[in-house]
Amino acid sequence: MADWPQLERYRGENAALPSPRKGDGRVIFMGDSITDIWRGRDFFPGKHYINRGISGQTTAQMLIRFRADVIALKPRVVVILAGTNDIADNTGSYSLQMIEDNLTSMAELARVNGIKVVLASITPVNDDYFPLTTGRPPQKIHALNDWIKGYARRQHFVYLDYYDALLGPHDMLKRDFSGDGIHPNPAGYAVMAPLAQRAIDRALMNP
Repeated sequence: MADWPQLERYRGENAALPSPRKGDGRVIFMGDSITDIWRGRDFFPGKHYINRGISGQTTAQMLIRFRADVIALKPRVVVILAGTNDIADNTGSYSLQMIEDNLTSMAELARVNGIKVVLASITPVNDDYFPLTTGRPPQKIHALNDWIKGYARRQHFVYLDYYDALLGPHDMLKRDFSGDGIHPNPAGYAVMAPLAQRAIDRALMNP
């Protein structure tokens, strides 16, 4: 509990980052394990995109580190993918209202600091390996995604729909896109990457 939000995880990397130059197009991906494991050659080669995912995190933890891991790095765009671990009660019981409040706070912090906002949908899960829909029922995922989509529209943020793109039969994550029922495999990330890029491009065009 000494570093519950894991502020130390990226402290050294953040300090070593040079200030962005004009035209760099720096983008921060803020999220949990689905962002955290999206690294290496498949993570937007040639782009000034920075991964600040931490596995297992909830929106409350991300909100605490948002200033250090997003605002202080002065990106043009932040892509926020968060909420699945809240739904699963990873760090205690969460209501949808609490998740919505935390997402709202991150988006508002970005906006007042001149950072364009992309809000991503929660991704689906399946029960092929573990009974994941017990902790992450599709109806809860739908409810949160509906709110994220509506909030993004009302606030003129960009909504990034990963959910529908990864969906297979029975309202679950398509088997071809994951090796454990929750985290995308290379095929899953190959679907997500162009969607994310289009969302970033749209955000950069927003006034």
